[in-house]
Amino acid sequence: MFSDKTTVAIVGAGSAGLSIAARLVRKAPFLKNNVVIIDPSDKHYYQPLWTLVGGGAAEVEDSVREQKSLIPEGVRWLKEAVQTFVPEENKLLTKEGTEIQYDYLVVATGVQIYWDKIKGLKETIGKNGVCSNYSYDYVQSTWENIRKFNGGTAIFTQPSTPVKCGGAPQKIMYLADDYFRQSGVRDKTNIIFASGLPNIFAVKRYADTLEKVIERKGIETKYRVELIGIDGERKQAIFQHLDTNETFPLHYDMIHVTPPMGPHEFVAKSPIADQDGWVDVDKYTLRHKKYGNIFGAGDCTNLPTSKTGAAIRKQAPVVAENLLSLMNGKEMKAKYDGYTSCPLVTGYNKLVLAEFDYDKNPKESFPIDQSKERTSMYIMKKHLLPIMYWNGMLKGLM
Repeated sequence: MFSDKTTVAIVGAGSAGLSIAARLVRKAPFLKNNVVIIDPSDKHYYQPLWTLVGGGAAEVEDSVREQKSLIPEGVRWLKEAVQTFVPEENKLLTKEGTEIQYDYLVVATGVQIYWDKIKGLKETIGKNGVCSNYSYDYVQSTWENIRKFNGGTAIFTQPSTPVKCGGAPQKIMYLADDYFRQSGVRDKTNIIFASGLPNIFAVKRYADTLEKVIERKGIETKYRVELIGIDGERKQAIFQHLDTNETFPLHYDMIHVTPPMGPHEFVAKSPIADQDGWVDVDKYTLRHKKYGNIFGAGDCTNLPTSKTGAAIRKQAPVVAENLLSLMNGKEMKAKYDGYTSCPLVTGYNKLVLAEFDYDKNPKESFPIDQSKERTSMYIMKKHLLPIMYWNGMLKGLM
């Protein structure tokens, strides 16, 4: 077994892991070559762009870069997959047999997509009218389905469990509605939003606007229903009422599926997880509740806020600052207030920029009413946010 010792081990080279690593080596030069990122992925994806790719408004190639090009200078990259955390001994083990001893650990593993939790989904995804924006491999099938749709029933689903960007399942629906109108098939189309959640959005300020969008677009809503199965050959989706456990079928001609998501199994089964499998951290300091030399950031944590890249942008500096304070024997003063943002695309060239904190209070960035649909905010999402992501956030500059 190969063994290595490092000051800081970061598990996950997604937006959280890279941003934190970049901040650490820039603010503390003594950490150069003493920070290791552990992640097996060759590619890095800017997933917020996939809504626009699925709606035919962006190219999928623009959402991906080589992982090696994004690892910060002075940070080592171990291209392996973690198998086990042993926090009592300050070490972790990889599937390849490498043992990493660390002084401090940052867990930023993101979420796992569980395609197999919906019966029949894996067998039919990408064909039989079944599509999803939640994979680089399948996102273009969404645009194919929307572009070739000739009328009938189009269903858009959202599970009851936490997902990456809670607004994404409805954004693609609004783009589809716009395209169906442009292509002249909307008047012979029934659009259904079938969601496991109790309402369209958790924050009333933005939910009020979205309710008007749904009414304007003539979309049928079904809440507290969960997609549990798909029969691709018969084009039938099976749902379950979460309040009654009754199941019922719905015919579809096209269905966009947001699959269930959850913590990675190696995280969920480890001592650092809470009872639901998420990394158990203090919601303000992002330090682990039991292990004082461990921090968590991003979608893998049990923070009671939406799992978005914008949330990570505010979490990364808190982790980096508190970790450096801990190293230097100082009080941890950085606090995360639960800020998250969801750029809610409501059509081509229309967007509601939802920004809020733990208490669902708006935390808006611009001196305008962000609960209104705006073209300026759409332009920002499409053209400015990717630049900010690649050139700012991942480099720990914002």
